[in-house]
Amino acid sequence: MRYSQMLIPTVKEVPAEAEITSHKLMIRAGLIRKVASGTYTYLPLGWRTLRKIIEIVREEMDWAGAQEIIVPCLQPLELWQQTGRSEDYGETMFRLKDRHERWNVLGPTAEEVFTFHAAAELNSYKQLPVNLYQITPKFRDEFRPRFGVLRSREFIMKDAYSFDATPESLHKSYTAMYNAYRRVFTRCGLEYVIVEAESGEMGGTGSHQFTIPCESGEDTIVYTADGSYAANLEKAAVDPLPKEPARDVPPPQDVHTPNVGTIEAVCAFLGTQPRDMIKTLIFDARGQTVAALVRGDHELNPEKLTQALGSIHVELADPATIERVTLAKVGFAGPVGLAGRVFKMIVDHAVAAMAVAVTGANKTDYHTKNVVPGRDFPVSSDNVAVADIRLAQPGDTYHGTSVQFKKGIEVGQVFKLGTKYSQKLGANFKDESGALHPCLMGCYGIGINRIMASAIELYNDENGIIWPISIAPFEVIVTPVNQDEPDVVKVAEELYHRLTDAGVEVLLDDRDLRGGIKFKDADLIGIPIRVTVGKKSVVEGNVEVKLRAKAESERVAIDKAEAKVMELIRSLKEKVSV
Repeated sequence: MRYSQMLIPTVKEVPAEAEITSHKLMIRAGLIRKVASGTYTYLPLGWRTLRKIIEIVREEMDWAGAQEIIVPCLQPLELWQQTGRSEDYGETMFRLKDRHERWNVLGPTAEEVFTFHAAAELNSYKQLPVNLYQITPKFRDEFRPRFGVLRSREFIMKDAYSFDATPESLHKSYTAMYNAYRRVFTRCGLEYVIVEAESGEMGGTGSHQFTIPCESGEDTIVYTADGSYAANLEKAAVDPLPKEPARDVPPPQDVHTPNVGTIEAVCAFLGTQPRDMIKTLIFDARGQTVAALVRGDHELNPEKLTQALGSIHVELADPATIERVTLAKVGFAGPVGLAGRVFKMIVDHAVAAMAVAVTGANKTDYHTKNVVPGRDFPVSSDNVAVADIRLAQPGDTYHGTSVQFKKGIEVGQVFKLGTKYSQKLGANFKDESGALHPCLMGCYGIGINRIMASAIELYNDENGIIWPISIAPFEVIVTPVNQDEPDVVKVAEELYHRLTDAGVEVLLDDRDLRGGIKFKDADLIGIPIRVTVGKKSVVEGNVEVKLRAKAESERVAIDKAEAKVMELIRSLKEKVSV
Protein backbone atom coordinates (compact mmCIF):
# COMPACT_ATOMS: atom_id res chain seq x y z
CA MET A 1 0.00 0.00 0.00
CA ARG A 2 1.19 3.52 -0.74
CA TYR A 3 1.20 6.05 2.08
CA SER A 4 0.01 8.77 -0.31
CA GLN A 5 -3.16 6.76 -1.02
CA MET A 6 -4.06 6.03 2.62
CA LEU A 7 -5.87 8.10 5.21
CA ILE A 8 -3.27 8.29 7.99
CA PRO A 9 -3.94 11.62 9.71
CA THR A 10 -1.09 11.77 12.24
CA VAL A 11 -0.93 14.75 14.59
CA LYS A 12 1.87 16.22 16.70
CA GLU A 13 -0.22 17.54 19.58
CA VAL A 14 -1.24 15.41 22.54
CA PRO A 15 -5.08 15.44 22.61
CA ALA A 16 -6.43 17.35 25.60
CA GLU A 17 -9.09 14.73 26.43
CA ALA A 18 -6.67 11.78 26.32
CA GLU A 19 -5.67 10.54 29.79
CA ILE A 20 -3.50 7.49 29.12
CA THR A 21 -0.77 6.55 26.66
CA SER A 22 -2.84 4.29 24.43
CA HIS A 23 -5.57 6.90 24.01
CA LYS A 24 -3.03 9.61 23.16
CA LEU A 25 -1.14 7.47 20.67
CA MET A 26 -4.24 6.03 18.99
CA ILE A 27 -5.35 9.57 18.19
CA ARG A 28 -1.89 10.91 17.32
CA ALA A 29 -1.11 7.93 15.07
CA GLY A 30 -4.38 8.35 13.20
CA LEU A 31 -5.88 5.05 14.34
CA ILE A 32 -9.14 6.44 15.73
CA ARG A 33 -11.24 9.57 15.87
CA LYS A 34 -13.86 10.46 18.44
CA VAL A 35 -17.47 10.81 17.29
CA ALA A 36 -19.10 11.41 20.68
CA SER A 37 -18.36 10.61 24.30
CA GLY A 38 -17.32 6.95 24.43
CA THR A 39 -17.75 6.26 20.70
CA TYR A 40 -14.95 6.11 18.13
CA THR A 41 -14.40 5.60 14.41
CA TYR A 42 -11.53 3.31 13.49
CA LEU A 43 -9.55 4.77 10.61
CA PRO A 44 -7.64 2.56 8.11
CA LEU A 45 -4.56 1.80 10.24
CA GLY A 46 -6.65 1.15 13.35
CA TRP A 47 -9.07 -1.08 11.47
CA ARG A 48 -6.22 -3.10 9.94
CA THR A 49 -4.97 -3.89 13.44
CA LEU A 50 -8.46 -4.71 14.70
CA ARG A 51 -9.00 -7.05 11.75
CA LYS A 52 -5.78 -8.89 12.59
CA ILE A 53 -6.83 -9.29 16.21
CA ILE A 54 -10.27 -10.49 15.12
CA GLU A 55 -8.74 -13.04 12.77
CA ILE A 56 -6.45 -14.42 15.49
CA VAL A 57 -9.43 -14.74 17.82
CA ARG A 58 -11.54 -16.35 15.08
CA GLU A 59 -8.83 -18.88 14.21
CA GLU A 60 -8.41 -19.94 17.83
CA MET A 61 -12.15 -20.18 18.45
CA ASP A 62 -12.61 -22.32 15.34
CA TRP A 63 -9.62 -24.49 16.25
CA ALA A 64 -11.11 -25.05 19.73
CA GLY A 65 -14.37 -26.27 18.17
CA ALA A 66 -16.56 -23.20 18.61
CA GLN A 67 -18.96 -22.27 15.80
CA GLU A 68 -19.39 -18.69 14.68
CA ILE A 69 -22.83 -17.14 14.37
CA ILE A 70 -24.15 -13.61 14.75
CA VAL A 71 -27.13 -12.51 16.83
CA PRO A 72 -28.88 -9.11 16.92
CA CYS A 73 -27.43 -6.24 18.92
CA LEU A 74 -31.05 -5.03 19.23
CA GLN A 75 -32.72 -7.41 21.69
CA PRO A 76 -36.18 -7.53 23.33
CA LEU A 77 -36.09 -6.30 26.92
CA GLU A 78 -38.39 -9.19 27.82
CA LEU A 79 -35.50 -11.68 27.59
CA TRP A 80 -33.48 -9.64 30.08
CA GLN A 81 -36.46 -9.36 32.40
CA GLN A 82 -36.82 -13.14 32.43
CA THR A 83 -33.30 -13.52 33.81
CA GLY A 84 -33.50 -10.49 36.12
CA ARG A 85 -30.50 -8.84 34.53
CA SER A 86 -32.48 -5.84 33.34
CA GLU A 87 -32.35 -4.80 37.01
CA ASP A 88 -28.73 -5.90 37.47
CA TYR A 89 -27.48 -3.72 34.62
CA GLY A 90 -29.76 -0.83 35.56
CA GLU A 91 -28.86 2.45 33.88
CA THR A 92 -25.80 0.92 32.21
CA MET A 93 -28.13 -0.71 29.68
CA PHE A 94 -29.27 1.27 26.63
CA ARG A 95 -33.07 0.93 26.36
CA LEU A 96 -35.35 2.14 23.59
CA LYS A 97 -38.95 1.79 22.46
CA ASP A 98 -39.82 0.90 18.90
CA ARG A 99 -42.78 2.41 17.03
CA HIS A 100 -45.05 -0.30 18.47
CA GLU A 101 -44.19 0.78 22.04
CA ARG A 102 -42.16 -2.39 22.67
CA TRP A 103 -39.05 -2.04 24.83
CA ASN A 104 -35.72 -3.17 23.40
CA VAL A 105 -32.11 -2.99 24.55
CA LEU A 106 -28.76 -2.61 22.83
CA GLY A 107 -27.01 -5.73 24.06
CA PRO A 108 -24.15 -5.21 26.53
CA THR A 109 -23.55 -8.95 26.14
CA ALA A 110 -25.61 -11.84 24.75
CA GLU A 111 -26.26 -14.65 27.26
CA GLU A 112 -30.01 -14.20 26.96
CA VAL A 113 -30.17 -14.36 23.16
CA PHE A 114 -27.82 -17.34 22.85
CA THR A 115 -29.77 -19.20 25.53
CA PHE A 116 -33.03 -18.31 23.77
CA HIS A 117 -31.73 -20.04 20.64
CA ALA A 118 -30.42 -23.01 22.61
CA ALA A 119 -33.89 -23.45 24.13
CA ALA A 120 -35.38 -23.62 20.65
CA GLU A 121 -32.75 -25.75 18.91
CA LEU A 122 -31.11 -28.05 21.51
CA ASN A 123 -33.35 -30.73 23.02
CA SER A 124 -31.27 -33.93 23.29
CA TYR A 125 -28.04 -34.93 25.00
CA LYS A 126 -26.95 -36.20 21.56
CA GLN A 127 -26.67 -32.59 20.36
CA LEU A 128 -24.34 -31.60 23.19
CA PRO A 129 -21.79 -30.19 23.74
CA VAL A 130 -22.21 -27.10 21.56
CA ASN A 131 -20.12 -23.92 21.68
CA LEU A 132 -21.33 -20.87 19.72
CA TYR A 133 -19.58 -17.50 19.40
CA GLN A 134 -19.82 -14.14 17.71
CA ILE A 135 -17.65 -11.04 17.22
CA THR A 136 -19.86 -7.94 17.29
CA PRO A 137 -20.29 -4.48 18.83
CA LYS A 138 -21.64 -4.27 22.37
CA PHE A 139 -23.13 -1.26 24.13
CA ARG A 140 -22.95 -0.02 27.71
CA ASP A 141 -24.07 3.42 28.83
CA GLU A 142 -21.02 4.15 30.96
CA PHE A 143 -21.59 6.98 33.41
CA ARG A 144 -18.13 8.32 32.63
CA PRO A 145 -16.52 6.94 29.47
CA ARG A 146 -12.76 7.29 29.81
CA PHE A 147 -9.36 5.98 28.76
CA GLY A 148 -10.30 5.95 25.09
CA VAL A 149 -11.44 2.51 23.95
CA LEU A 150 -10.74 0.89 27.33
CA ARG A 151 -13.99 2.19 28.79
CA SER A 152 -16.25 3.23 25.95
CA ARG A 153 -19.97 3.09 25.32
CA GLU A 154 -19.62 1.02 22.16
CA PHE A 155 -16.94 -1.64 21.83
CA ILE A 156 -16.16 -4.83 19.92
CA MET A 157 -16.32 -8.08 21.84
CA LYS A 158 -15.96 -11.76 21.10
CA ASP A 159 -18.44 -13.65 23.24
CA ALA A 160 -18.89 -17.42 23.22
CA TYR A 161 -21.40 -19.65 25.01
CA SER A 162 -21.06 -23.38 25.60
CA PHE A 163 -23.90 -25.80 26.35
CA ASP A 164 -23.08 -29.12 28.03
CA ALA A 165 -24.91 -32.05 29.59
CA THR A 166 -22.59 -32.85 32.53
CA PRO A 167 -20.22 -30.99 34.87
CA GLU A 168 -17.33 -32.98 33.39
CA SER A 169 -18.26 -31.89 29.88
CA LEU A 170 -18.64 -28.26 31.00
CA HIS A 171 -15.17 -28.39 32.54
CA LYS A 172 -13.80 -29.71 29.26
CA SER A 173 -15.46 -26.87 27.32
CA TYR A 174 -14.19 -24.34 29.88
CA THR A 175 -10.66 -25.69 29.67
CA ALA A 176 -10.71 -25.57 25.86
CA MET A 177 -11.64 -21.88 25.96
CA TYR A 178 -9.15 -21.16 28.75
CA ASN A 179 -6.35 -22.62 26.62
CA ALA A 180 -7.62 -20.88 23.48
CA TYR A 181 -7.41 -17.56 25.32
CA ARG A 182 -3.83 -18.25 26.28
CA ARG A 183 -3.01 -18.81 22.61
CA VAL A 184 -4.89 -15.67 21.53
CA PHE A 185 -3.01 -13.37 23.88
CA THR A 186 0.34 -14.99 23.14
CA ARG A 187 -0.23 -14.63 19.39
CA CYS A 188 -1.20 -10.97 19.90
CA GLY A 189 2.16 -10.44 21.59
CA LEU A 190 0.74 -9.57 25.02
CA GLU A 191 2.33 -10.28 28.39
CA TYR A 192 -0.58 -11.42 30.55
CA VAL A 193 -1.45 -12.99 33.88
CA ILE A 194 -4.39 -15.25 34.69
CA VAL A 195 -6.20 -14.55 37.96
CA GLU A 196 -9.21 -15.93 39.76
CA ALA A 197 -12.19 -13.65 39.28
CA GLU A 198 -15.69 -13.04 40.55
CA SER A 199 -18.54 -13.90 38.23
CA GLY A 200 -20.40 -10.72 39.19
CA GLU A 201 -23.57 -10.05 37.21
CA MET A 202 -22.76 -13.01 34.95
CA GLY A 203 -23.41 -15.46 37.78
CA GLY A 204 -22.01 -18.98 37.92
CA THR A 205 -19.59 -21.02 39.96
CA GLY A 206 -16.13 -20.22 38.64
CA SER A 207 -14.24 -17.66 36.60
CA HIS A 208 -10.74 -16.67 35.47
CA GLN A 209 -9.67 -13.28 34.20
CA PHE A 210 -6.87 -12.58 31.71
CA THR A 211 -5.17 -9.34 32.68
CA ILE A 212 -2.40 -7.22 31.18
CA PRO A 213 -0.29 -5.76 34.02
CA CYS A 214 0.23 -2.02 33.49
CA GLU A 215 -0.09 1.11 35.60
CA SER A 216 -2.89 2.60 33.50
CA GLY A 217 -5.21 -0.35 34.14
CA GLU A 218 -8.44 0.08 36.08
CA ASP A 219 -8.31 -3.44 37.50
CA THR A 220 -6.22 -4.38 40.53
CA ILE A 221 -4.45 -7.73 40.74
CA VAL A 222 -3.91 -9.15 44.21
CA TYR A 223 -1.15 -11.76 44.38
CA THR A 224 1.36 -13.45 46.63
CA ALA A 225 5.06 -12.97 45.95
CA ASP A 226 5.63 -16.71 45.66
CA GLY A 227 3.13 -16.91 42.78
CA SER A 228 0.87 -19.38 44.60
CA TYR A 229 -2.19 -17.11 44.39
CA ALA A 230 -3.51 -14.37 42.13
CA ALA A 231 -6.99 -12.88 41.88
CA ASN A 232 -8.59 -9.65 40.83
CA LEU A 233 -9.54 -7.29 43.62
CA GLU A 234 -13.23 -8.24 43.50
CA LYS A 235 -12.38 -11.92 44.03
CA ALA A 236 -9.30 -11.73 46.26
CA ALA A 237 -9.83 -13.60 49.51
CA VAL A 238 -8.06 -12.56 52.70
CA ASP A 239 -7.33 -14.44 55.89
CA PRO A 240 -9.63 -13.62 58.84
CA LEU A 241 -7.97 -11.31 61.32
CA PRO A 242 -7.19 -12.81 64.73
CA LYS A 243 -9.82 -12.34 67.43
CA GLU A 244 -8.97 -9.40 69.63
CA PRO A 245 -8.57 -10.28 73.33
CA ALA A 246 -11.79 -9.94 75.31
CA ARG A 247 -12.09 -6.93 77.60
CA ASP A 248 -14.36 -5.76 80.40
CA VAL A 249 -16.46 -3.34 78.42
CA PRO A 250 -19.18 -1.21 80.03
CA PRO A 251 -22.66 -1.14 78.47
CA PRO A 252 -23.20 0.71 75.19
CA GLN A 253 -23.36 4.48 75.53
CA ASP A 254 -24.98 6.85 73.05
CA VAL A 255 -22.99 10.01 72.34
CA HIS A 256 -24.40 13.16 70.73
CA THR A 257 -22.57 13.73 67.41
CA PRO A 258 -24.49 16.53 65.67
CA ASN A 259 -24.06 16.68 61.89
CA VAL A 260 -21.19 14.18 62.04
CA GLY A 261 -21.92 11.32 59.63
CA THR A 262 -18.70 10.18 57.98
CA ILE A 263 -16.05 7.89 59.47
CA GLU A 264 -13.43 10.63 59.30
CA ALA A 265 -15.71 13.22 60.95
CA VAL A 266 -16.77 10.84 63.73
CA CYS A 267 -13.15 9.91 64.45
CA ALA A 268 -12.17 13.57 64.66
CA PHE A 269 -15.16 14.36 66.90
CA LEU A 270 -14.70 11.41 69.28
CA GLY A 271 -10.90 11.14 69.12
CA THR A 272 -10.99 7.55 67.88
CA GLN A 273 -9.50 5.67 64.90
CA PRO A 274 -11.25 4.26 61.81
CA ARG A 275 -10.08 0.73 62.72
CA ASP A 276 -12.10 1.05 65.96
CA MET A 277 -15.35 1.80 64.15
CA ILE A 278 -17.97 -0.27 62.36
CA LYS A 279 -19.53 0.95 59.11
CA THR A 280 -23.11 -0.22 58.66
CA LEU A 281 -24.16 -0.09 55.01
CA ILE A 282 -27.73 -0.66 53.86
CA PHE A 283 -28.38 -2.35 50.50
CA ASP A 284 -31.32 -3.29 48.38
CA ALA A 285 -31.14 -6.91 47.17
CA ARG A 286 -33.98 -7.19 44.65
CA GLY A 287 -36.55 -5.74 47.01
CA GLN A 288 -35.08 -7.14 50.23
CA THR A 289 -33.14 -4.90 52.62
CA VAL A 290 -29.68 -6.11 53.61
CA ALA A 291 -27.19 -4.68 56.10
CA ALA A 292 -23.46 -5.16 55.62
CA LEU A 293 -20.93 -4.49 58.38
CA VAL A 294 -17.26 -3.69 57.75
CA ARG A 295 -14.58 -2.15 59.90
CA GLY A 296 -14.13 1.61 59.58
CA ASP A 297 -10.74 1.35 57.86
CA HIS A 298 -11.93 -1.27 55.36
CA GLU A 299 -13.90 -0.97 52.13
CA LEU A 300 -16.89 -3.17 51.37
CA ASN A 301 -16.59 -5.43 48.33
CA PRO A 302 -20.01 -5.51 46.58
CA GLU A 303 -19.06 -8.63 44.61
CA LYS A 304 -18.23 -10.56 47.77
CA LEU A 305 -21.46 -9.35 49.34
CA THR A 306 -23.36 -10.57 46.28
CA GLN A 307 -21.79 -14.02 46.62
CA ALA A 308 -22.47 -14.10 50.38
CA LEU A 309 -26.14 -13.55 49.55
CA GLY A 310 -26.25 -16.40 47.03
CA SER A 311 -25.51 -14.32 43.90
CA ILE A 312 -28.32 -11.82 44.55
CA HIS A 313 -27.44 -8.49 42.94
CA VAL A 314 -27.17 -5.62 45.44
CA GLU A 315 -27.30 -1.85 45.19
CA LEU A 316 -26.99 0.78 47.89
CA ALA A 317 -30.41 1.54 49.28
CA ASP A 318 -31.97 4.95 48.73
CA PRO A 319 -32.14 7.45 51.63
CA ALA A 320 -35.84 6.76 52.26
CA THR A 321 -35.17 3.04 52.72
CA ILE A 322 -32.20 3.72 54.99
CA GLU A 323 -34.26 6.03 57.18
CA ARG A 324 -37.13 3.54 57.34
CA VAL A 325 -34.87 0.66 58.39
CA THR A 326 -32.49 2.49 60.74
CA LEU A 327 -34.96 5.06 62.09
CA ALA A 328 -32.27 7.69 61.46
CA LYS A 329 -30.92 9.90 58.71
CA VAL A 330 -28.15 8.62 56.45
CA GLY A 331 -24.81 8.45 58.28
CA PHE A 332 -26.05 7.15 61.62
CA ALA A 333 -26.80 3.47 60.92
CA GLY A 334 -25.55 0.88 63.39
CA PRO A 335 -25.89 -2.86 64.03
CA VAL A 336 -27.49 -2.76 67.49
CA GLY A 337 -31.11 -3.82 67.13
CA LEU A 338 -30.86 -3.85 63.35
CA ALA A 339 -30.96 -7.60 62.67
CA GLY A 340 -34.68 -7.77 63.33
CA ARG A 341 -35.41 -5.03 60.81
CA VAL A 342 -33.54 -6.38 57.78
CA PHE A 343 -33.81 -9.46 55.60
CA LYS A 344 -30.14 -10.35 56.11
CA MET A 345 -27.20 -8.91 58.03
CA ILE A 346 -23.73 -9.92 56.79
CA VAL A 347 -20.85 -9.26 59.21
CA ASP A 348 -17.32 -9.11 57.87
CA HIS A 349 -14.73 -11.37 59.56
CA ALA A 350 -12.78 -8.34 60.77
CA VAL A 351 -15.87 -6.93 62.51
CA ALA A 352 -16.59 -10.25 64.22
CA ALA A 353 -12.98 -10.23 65.52
CA MET A 354 -13.31 -6.82 67.21
CA ALA A 355 -13.38 -6.62 71.02
CA VAL A 356 -15.19 -3.29 71.13
CA ALA A 357 -16.28 -0.67 68.61
CA VAL A 358 -17.96 2.65 67.93
CA THR A 359 -21.03 2.46 65.68
CA GLY A 360 -23.95 4.52 64.48
CA ALA A 361 -26.75 4.62 67.04
CA ASN A 362 -29.71 4.28 64.61
CA LYS A 363 -30.64 7.69 65.93
CA THR A 364 -30.02 10.91 64.05
CA ASP A 365 -26.97 12.82 65.31
CA TYR A 366 -25.90 10.02 67.66
CA HIS A 367 -23.21 7.32 67.73
CA THR A 368 -22.77 4.51 70.22
CA LYS A 369 -19.59 3.66 72.12
CA ASN A 370 -18.72 0.37 73.87
CA VAL A 371 -20.41 -1.86 71.30
CA VAL A 372 -19.25 -5.51 71.56
CA PRO A 373 -19.91 -7.81 68.57
CA GLY A 374 -21.78 -10.90 69.77
CA ARG A 375 -22.91 -9.21 72.96
CA ASP A 376 -24.73 -6.13 71.68
CA PHE A 377 -25.64 -7.45 68.25
CA PRO A 378 -25.65 -11.00 66.87
CA VAL A 379 -22.90 -12.35 64.64
CA SER A 380 -24.73 -15.63 64.07
CA SER A 381 -28.47 -16.27 63.83
CA ASP A 382 -31.11 -17.20 61.27
CA ASN A 383 -30.57 -14.01 59.28
CA VAL A 384 -27.05 -13.01 60.42
CA ALA A 385 -23.85 -14.51 59.04
CA VAL A 386 -20.11 -13.82 59.17
CA ALA A 387 -18.30 -13.73 55.82
CA ASP A 388 -15.37 -12.15 53.98
CA ILE A 389 -17.06 -9.15 52.36
CA ARG A 390 -14.30 -6.56 52.18
CA LEU A 391 -11.66 -5.54 49.68
CA ALA A 392 -8.13 -6.77 50.28
CA GLN A 393 -5.68 -4.08 51.29
CA PRO A 394 -1.96 -3.76 52.14
CA GLY A 395 -1.10 -5.75 55.25
CA ASP A 396 -3.56 -8.55 54.49
CA THR A 397 -2.48 -12.15 54.03
CA TYR A 398 -3.73 -15.15 52.09
CA HIS A 399 -3.00 -18.51 53.72
CA GLY A 400 -0.45 -16.73 55.87
CA THR A 401 1.43 -15.07 52.99
CA SER A 402 1.36 -11.31 52.53
CA VAL A 403 -0.50 -10.12 49.45
CA GLN A 404 0.76 -7.54 46.97
CA PHE A 405 -1.02 -5.32 44.47
CA LYS A 406 -0.52 -4.21 40.89
CA LYS A 407 -2.69 -2.54 38.24
CA GLY A 408 -3.87 -4.24 35.09
CA ILE A 409 -6.23 -4.17 32.11
CA GLU A 410 -8.78 -6.95 31.80
CA VAL A 411 -8.76 -8.27 28.22
CA GLY A 412 -10.72 -11.51 28.64
CA GLN A 413 -12.71 -13.56 31.12
CA VAL A 414 -14.12 -17.09 31.18
CA PHE A 415 -17.07 -18.19 33.32
CA LYS A 416 -18.76 -21.39 34.37
CA LEU A 417 -22.37 -20.20 34.37
CA GLY A 418 -24.05 -23.45 35.33
CA THR A 419 -27.84 -23.34 34.93
CA LYS A 420 -28.51 -19.69 35.82
CA TYR A 421 -29.73 -18.81 32.31
CA SER A 422 -30.83 -22.18 31.00
CA GLN A 423 -33.31 -22.67 33.85
CA LYS A 424 -34.86 -19.23 33.45
CA LEU A 425 -35.09 -19.39 29.66
CA GLY A 426 -35.99 -23.05 29.27
CA ALA A 427 -32.81 -24.36 27.59
CA ASN A 428 -33.37 -28.00 28.50
CA PHE A 429 -32.27 -31.33 27.05
CA LYS A 430 -33.41 -34.93 27.48
CA ASP A 431 -30.92 -37.53 28.71
CA GLU A 432 -30.77 -41.20 27.65
CA SER A 433 -33.75 -42.05 29.83
CA GLY A 434 -35.86 -39.16 28.55
CA ALA A 435 -35.51 -37.10 31.74
CA LEU A 436 -35.35 -33.32 31.23
CA HIS A 437 -32.37 -31.28 32.51
CA PRO A 438 -31.24 -27.67 32.08
CA CYS A 439 -28.10 -27.24 29.98
CA LEU A 440 -24.89 -26.43 31.84
CA MET A 441 -23.49 -23.25 30.34
CA GLY A 442 -20.16 -21.51 30.06
CA CYS A 443 -19.49 -17.96 28.86
CA TYR A 444 -16.26 -16.63 27.37
CA GLY A 445 -15.54 -12.99 26.48
CA ILE A 446 -12.63 -11.14 24.87
CA GLY A 447 -12.38 -7.37 24.45
CA ILE A 448 -11.07 -6.87 20.91
CA ASN A 449 -10.51 -3.12 21.34
CA ARG A 450 -8.86 -3.73 24.69
CA ILE A 451 -6.26 -6.02 23.12
CA MET A 452 -5.35 -3.20 20.77
CA ALA A 453 -5.09 -0.58 23.53
CA SER A 454 -3.26 -2.96 25.88
CA ALA A 455 -0.60 -3.67 23.26
CA ILE A 456 0.04 0.07 22.96
CA GLU A 457 0.15 0.49 26.75
CA LEU A 458 2.76 -2.27 26.94
CA TYR A 459 4.84 -1.37 23.91
CA ASN A 460 5.62 2.29 23.28
CA ASP A 461 8.36 4.85 23.73
CA GLU A 462 8.66 8.62 23.54
CA ASN A 463 8.39 8.43 19.75
CA GLY A 464 5.21 6.37 19.46
CA ILE A 465 3.84 2.83 19.20
CA ILE A 466 5.94 -0.35 18.95
CA TRP A 467 3.57 -2.97 17.55
CA PRO A 468 3.99 -6.73 17.94
CA ILE A 469 4.33 -7.88 14.35
CA SER A 470 1.27 -10.13 14.52
CA ILE A 471 -1.13 -7.21 14.99
CA ALA A 472 0.80 -4.35 13.37
CA PRO A 473 -1.15 -2.62 10.58
CA PHE A 474 1.83 -3.32 8.29
CA GLU A 475 4.91 -5.47 8.82
CA VAL A 476 7.37 -3.26 6.93
CA ILE A 477 7.58 0.38 5.91
CA VAL A 478 9.87 1.30 3.00
CA THR A 479 10.97 4.92 3.25
CA PRO A 480 12.66 6.62 0.29
CA VAL A 481 14.27 9.73 1.77
CA ASN A 482 14.69 11.62 -1.52
CA GLN A 483 11.41 11.28 -3.38
CA ASP A 484 12.67 13.62 -6.09
CA GLU A 485 15.64 11.36 -6.95
CA PRO A 486 14.64 8.83 -9.66
CA ASP A 487 17.32 6.31 -8.66
CA VAL A 488 16.22 6.39 -5.01
CA VAL A 489 12.56 5.95 -5.98
CA LYS A 490 13.48 3.08 -8.31
CA VAL A 491 15.32 1.13 -5.57
CA ALA A 492 12.46 1.74 -3.09
CA GLU A 493 9.80 0.72 -5.62
CA GLU A 494 11.64 -2.45 -6.60
CA LEU A 495 12.10 -3.50 -2.97
CA TYR A 496 8.45 -2.67 -2.23
CA HIS A 497 7.24 -4.88 -5.10
CA ARG A 498 9.59 -7.76 -4.26
CA LEU A 499 8.46 -7.83 -0.63
CA THR A 500 4.80 -7.46 -1.58
CA ASP A 501 5.10 -10.33 -4.07
CA ALA A 502 6.66 -12.42 -1.29
CA GLY A 503 3.52 -11.94 0.80
CA VAL A 504 4.86 -9.23 3.11
CA GLU A 505 2.52 -6.42 4.21
CA VAL A 506 4.41 -3.32 3.12
CA LEU A 507 3.64 0.38 3.36
CA LEU A 508 5.63 2.49 0.87
CA ASP A 509 6.05 6.05 2.14
CA ASP A 510 5.96 7.74 -1.27
CA ARG A 511 5.03 11.17 0.08
CA ASP A 512 7.05 14.13 -1.15
CA LEU A 513 8.19 15.15 2.33
CA ARG A 514 11.48 15.55 4.19
CA GLY A 515 13.05 12.39 5.57
CA GLY A 516 12.76 13.59 9.15
CA ILE A 517 8.98 13.88 8.89
CA LYS A 518 8.74 10.42 7.37
CA PHE A 519 10.88 8.92 10.13
CA LYS A 520 8.78 10.55 12.84
CA ASP A 521 5.56 9.23 11.31
CA ALA A 522 7.05 5.75 10.90
CA ASP A 523 8.01 5.70 14.59
CA LEU A 524 4.64 7.11 15.65
CA ILE A 525 2.54 4.50 13.83
CA GLY A 526 4.92 1.80 15.06
CA ILE A 527 5.50 -0.48 12.06
CA PRO A 528 7.97 -3.17 13.23
CA ILE A 529 10.57 -2.94 10.41
CA ARG A 530 11.71 0.13 8.51
CA VAL A 531 13.82 0.05 5.35
CA THR A 532 15.31 3.42 4.44
CA VAL A 533 16.52 4.23 0.92
CA GLY A 534 18.54 7.43 0.25
CA LYS A 535 21.07 8.90 -2.16
CA LYS A 536 23.85 7.19 -0.25
CA SER A 537 22.05 3.87 -0.70
CA VAL A 538 22.23 4.20 -4.46
CA VAL A 539 25.89 5.26 -4.43
CA GLU A 540 27.07 2.61 -1.97
CA GLY A 541 24.64 -0.10 -2.99
CA ASN A 542 22.98 -0.63 0.39
CA VAL A 543 19.89 0.31 2.42
CA GLU A 544 19.31 0.87 6.10
CA VAL A 545 17.22 -1.76 7.90
CA LYS A 546 15.95 -0.96 11.38
CA LEU A 547 13.69 -2.64 13.92
CA ARG A 548 11.24 -0.21 15.51
CA ALA A 549 11.99 -1.72 18.93
CA LYS A 550 15.73 -1.05 18.67
CA ALA A 551 17.78 2.13 18.45
CA GLU A 552 20.46 0.87 16.11
CA SER A 553 20.08 0.15 12.40
CA GLU A 554 21.98 -2.08 9.99
CA ARG A 555 23.36 -1.44 6.52
CA VAL A 556 22.39 -4.22 4.10
CA ALA A 557 23.31 -4.64 0.44
CA ILE A 558 20.40 -3.81 -1.84
CA ASP A 559 20.38 -7.27 -3.39
CA LYS A 560 20.25 -8.87 0.07
CA ALA A 561 17.70 -6.51 1.62
CA GLU A 562 14.71 -8.68 0.81
CA ALA A 563 16.29 -11.73 2.45
CA LYS A 564 17.28 -9.69 5.51
CA VAL A 565 13.76 -8.33 5.94
CA MET A 566 12.26 -11.82 5.58
CA GLU A 567 14.70 -13.09 8.22
CA LEU A 568 13.65 -10.33 10.64
CA ILE A 569 9.96 -11.03 10.02
CA ARG A 570 10.47 -14.73 10.79
CA SER A 571 12.33 -13.84 13.98
CA LEU A 572 9.62 -11.45 15.17
CA LYS A 573 6.86 -13.92 14.37
CA GLU A 574 8.59 -16.65 16.37
CA LYS A 575 8.19 -14.47 19.46
CA VAL A 576 4.40 -14.55 19.11
CA SER A 577 4.00 -18.13 17.98
CA VAL A 578 2.31 -20.88 19.99
